[in-house]
Amino acid sequence: MASRRFMAPVTVSPPTEPGERPLRFRWSLSVRILLLNLIALALTGGSIFYLDSFRERLLSERQEQQERLARTMATSFAATPRGQWAAISEASRTQEQRRVLVFDAAGKPVFDSVDAGQEFRIVDPAKEAWRRHVARFMDRGVDTLVNARRLEDYAPARTPDAHYWQGLGLFADAASITLLAPDRTPLVAAGSRVSPGLHLVTLENARDATRLVRAERGRLAQIVLMALLLSALVSLYLARTIVKPMRQLTRAAVRVQQGRGREVIVPREEGRRDEVGLLARAVSDMTAELRARIDAIETFAADVTHELRNPLASLRSAIETFARVGPEQQRTLIPILRDDVQRLDRLIGDVAEMSRLDAQLTRTPFDSVDLGQLLEDMVRERDRRGEDRGVSIAFARPYKNLATVAGDAGRLERAISNLLDNAVSFSPAGGVVRLGATRVGTEVLVSVEDEGPGVDPGLRAAIFERFATDRPAEAEEGRHSGLGLAIAKTIVERHNGSIEVGAPESGKGARFVIRLPAL
Repeated sequence: MASRRFMAPVTVSPPTEPGERPLRFRWSLSVRILLLNLIALALTGGSIFYLDSFRERLLSERQEQQERLARTMATSFAATPRGQWAAISEASRTQEQRRVLVFDAAGKPVFDSVDAGQEFRIVDPAKEAWRRHVARFMDRGVDTLVNARRLEDYAPARTPDAHYWQGLGLFADAASITLLAPDRTPLVAAGSRVSPGLHLVTLENARDATRLVRAERGRLAQIVLMALLLSALVSLYLARTIVKPMRQLTRAAVRVQQGRGREVIVPREEGRRDEVGLLARAVSDMTAELRARIDAIETFAADVTHELRNPLASLRSAIETFARVGPEQQRTLIPILRDDVQRLDRLIGDVAEMSRLDAQLTRTPFDSVDLGQLLEDMVRERDRRGEDRGVSIAFARPYKNLATVAGDAGRLERAISNLLDNAVSFSPAGGVVRLGATRVGTEVLVSVEDEGPGVDPGLRAAIFERFATDRPAEAEEGRHSGLGLAIAKTIVERHNGSIEVGAPESGKGARFVIRLPAL
């Protein structure tokens, strides 16, 4: 069986402090905080990976250039006498950054540009300034973070050794490799065959590539620092937009808890659609509902006190008189005492039920209720008990499952029973009370019509208030507490429905209509 729970109607409280400008947000706090943290993180991570990709592309281009150069020089060496190789090597030099070696089939160097007076400089890191050490430390940190490709360390002492370059695979035609110098600058080496038995190796110190990577890293560091600064400023702003309303809510909650100020203004943050806005409106509605309930309890207590005085005064007067009169007058007082006791019993029972209705209905899970079957069983049981003083109840049974609502069957039965009791009490002897249930669109309507005097239009809203009555003076006071219609109204409203009273089509009597959401 399906079950459903409905919340109590929301009570709206004042929007915010007078003169305060509300902050408007559309994204939730979770999304904003996540995006804020991701911006700086994404820029940092993206810049690091971009640097690695930038360096790899740069080194790949340098290797391709070195391969082309090695093939060109090998072709030139093959077509030129050895005495002119130094001139060809000198023409290809760039600021003491390139060395050219040629090995014969036995691995003996037959040409070395350094021996020809062409300087090739490798920087000793121990002789550099501290800034270079910091730069190398950052280079190693970036390589570790991105798990960069590990480059082979260059061995300067083995430069004239043919086996060294052969082991690196450079004796194959158009082969290249990038080595790492002691100062962590890349050395790009390439090999090519000059002629059968002669192999050429070119070695270039690509210090400019390191400078380009470090310059790019500096620019990216500036961007990341700006992003971090912006992230910090936005974080402070975001913290303010969270902390300020939280403090306001805390102050308001403390004032409500301490009972200071009858109308504590809880900021509603109407423009915010995030968690703070939802919390502010929930606390505001809760505070307004709490105020309404406190007012209702105070009013209810005053009404109960007032209503209890009448039967108690009558009972006290009858008891005091009972002790001073004779047996004949005592027999006259006994029905009065009985009626006062019944009235007190009925009043106390209805007061107890009224006081716990809200709490019970809030906790009660709602089930699917076929009102047609419920009303049919209720009419049959009333006929069996003979409660209707000769008044007939005419019930038009709807089709099965046509008038189905979500609710608590016992409470709904009590609400409709109160309406029937009210209709019977106002109907003349032999009269007819008409009971019906039907579905109209998305609502189920339950109607109760009587043939009594009806309800004055000016009193139709007031009769649902506690202890309100439009009953004639000769009515049996012990049978009515003045809470029946108020109980019925409370039950119906806690089922997300409404109750109203008017006149039937005949114009005679009263017609009560309950509207409930249909399933």
